Amino acid sequence: MIRKQRLALLGSTGSIGTQTLDIVRRRPEEFEITTLTAGSRWEKLVEQALEFKPDSVVIANEKHYKAVSEALASEPIKVYAGSDALSQVVAGGEVDTVVNALVGYAGMLPSIAAVRASKRLALANKESLVVAGEHIMREAAERNVPILPIDSEHSAIFQCLVGETSPVRRVIITASGGPFLRTPAERLADVTVEQALAHPNWSMGAKITIDSSTLVNKGFEVIEAKWLFGLKPEQIDVLVHPQSIVHSMVEFDDGAIKAQLGTPDMHLPIQYALRFPERGELGEDRLSFEKLATLTFEKPDLVRFPLLQTAYDCLRKGGNSCCVMNGANEVAVAAFLRGEIKYTDIQRVIIGTLERAQFVAAPSIEDYAASNEESRRIAHEIIQN
Repeated sequence: MIRKQRLALLGSTGSIGTQTLDIVRRRPEEFEITTLTAGSRWEKLVEQALEFKPDSVVIANEKHYKAVSEALASEPIKVYAGSDALSQVVAGGEVDTVVNALVGYAGMLPSIAAVRASKRLALANKESLVVAGEHIMREAAERNVPILPIDSEHSAIFQCLVGETSPVRRVIITASGGPFLRTPAERLADVTVEQALAHPNWSMGAKITIDSSTLVNKGFEVIEAKWLFGLKPEQIDVLVHPQSIVHSMVEFDDGAIKAQLGTPDMHLPIQYALRFPERGELGEDRLSFEKLATLTFEKPDLVRFPLLQTAYDCLRKGGNSCCVMNGANEVAVAAFLRGEIKYTDIQRVIIGTLERAQFVAAPSIEDYAASNEESRRIAHEIIQN
């Protein structure tokens, strides 16, 4: 009898987390949940815990600890609270695979903890590699820890590379272009939160949806691809592909290009990361070429989406630049979602923070923490002023 794969699911109440649980429901003979974690959505966390009966749960927002403890008092489930607990639970001996579906900088330290505990890491938290990609990939290589990407674009690249031994000439990351692909740049200042959250193809959380609309998300995927696949910035291209059918492509030295295609559904890359190297029935909608009118590709408009170029600039500069950009972006997006700044102010906050933050050429993990705090402080100051 094959032992079930034991999963610690970080960010279980978010989009990736809930879709991961869909797969666990479909394959109970293959997977079991040992840990569930959430930020503040404690009611949803309790609901999931009562269904999946994990060994432990973590609520990052400590003010909800009492509510979660009381709701699960009759269950043999350990309840923890606080951000430090996220890193502690992933190192437990009962965990085989850590699924990091956290959003933002908060996911970095748990990723490092998983690698240092030699746990297989299924990674949806792109900020882990945006901020500390060099450290995480080096430690993973030293410990022979597999990092399996869940992002649809990086999963597509990974799938294209399976079985290949030849060098990669370049990768082509596709972008839908978001809701403002054809919106004139001069009209972006008037964009509302509701308009920015109306993604044409994907159903995602609010923060990543805003990042997709500004193409910050695509810029971060460029940074992530550099570390995951050992590429130079000039080997990573971005093409706008509004249909979101080709998830990414890889070109080899002989001119051959491999692409991974599929419907815009995250269940496939999640299951592929969990079951690699095996595939399996999903039951989702299948891609029908007969129903596809056309597939189009175009270069991104860097006037409309300047932050994509900013991400490339940060990647080339190195050091703590990507960490600073990420911290400023998280603050700016949150402020936009609260209605405190205009959509185009997101760019101004990020650029202003990068100009003022201290540059550290060879940062340690502690330096990243300090840079994250500094970038957030500067971003808040720019917003207030």
